[in-house]
Order: sequence, then C-alpha cells, then structure tokens
Amino acid sequence: MSIKPDSWIRKMALEESMIEPFEEGLVSKGIVSYGVSAYGYDIRIADEFKVFTNINTSVVDPKSFDPNSFVDFKGDVCIIPPNSFALARSMEYFRIPRSTLVICVGKSTYARCGIITNVTPLEPEWEGHLTLEISNTTPLPAKIYANEGIAQLLFFESDVSCEISYADRDGKYQAQTGVTAPRIDRSS
Repeated sequence: MSIKPDSWIRKMALEESMIEPFEEGLVSKGIVSYGVSAYGYDIRIADEFKVFTNINTSVVDPKSFDPNSFVDFKGDVCIIPPNSFALARSMEYFRIPRSTLVICVGKSTYARCGIITNVTPLEPEWEGHLTLEISNTTPLPAKIYANEGIAQLLFFESDVSCEISYADRDGKYQAQTGVTAPRIDRSS
C-alpha cells in the first residue's frame, strides 16, 4: 500500500469524479487553505452544522442518540461552545475507488487553537459527503469558517482491491448527503 501524490489525486478527481467539486491547486490567501497538497487534499466545510447542546441534559449514547442533543445552524461562521463539539459536512462529495483507503485528519491551523477534527477513514467504495466531528477543547467559544479548509485527506492505494468494500456490505453511511448523526444498523 502506498500513499498517493498530488498527480494521482488530480487524475482520479478529474477522470473518475472522486472529488466534486474539486480544486486543482492549494487555495490559501487569507483563509484556512483547501485543495490539492503534495500528498493529500484539504477539504472544505459546508455551511450546515449541528451544534451539540446539553439543554435537555441527555446522556450521549451512540446506540440511541437523541437528535434533540443538536441545534441545527446554517451560516458562514459557526461558534462551537467551550468544551463542546459540532457535526458538519464536507462541501465535497467523494467516490472512493475500491483499491483506495482514505484517512481524514485535522488541519494544524485549527489544532493550534484547540479545535480538533476527528480522525476518520473513508473506506473503499464509500461515497457521500463526509460528516465531520469538530471538537472545541478550549474553555472559550471557538469559530469555524464555512467554505474554507477544515481537514486533510491522505490517500492510500493498494496493489490489490479489498474483498468486501463499504458498498458491498451496504454500509449505513453510504451516499449520505447532509450532516448525518450517529446511527446503529439494526438489521440482522
């Protein structure tokens, strides 16, 4: 398995529609950067957010998540309360090739402010808008800027394709298009 360079990312995005919309260069002047980098792609955050709130004093349970634990917000700047988090989605829609695994990691610009984007994989043949969890680890409110960079994707390609892809097993987050809250597959 090898990490893929910018030329491979450009080829796959332009010829295979792996990333849409796609920015061929790195856009960085006056904003948190996004676009192709040497060995990755910096994704943007859309203007749709689900901000965690404890107004209902719910227990956080991934098997029975209470949707009232979030307040929906749409705007150019999202304020995440101290020691809290928000869910958001990438602007980009992804179609991951069968022989590729992608790892999403946070950008250092936000990390240096105590704002952490959860590390998550994009499995072979997964597609959709990526839902991201953004944590504010500070005791102060934190700003997230929509339409700017939020995380970096690193692409790893194998010499052989996996036996069972995310699409093959009909993964529960396949083809998601909005900010998607946690869910448990209740079938079988």
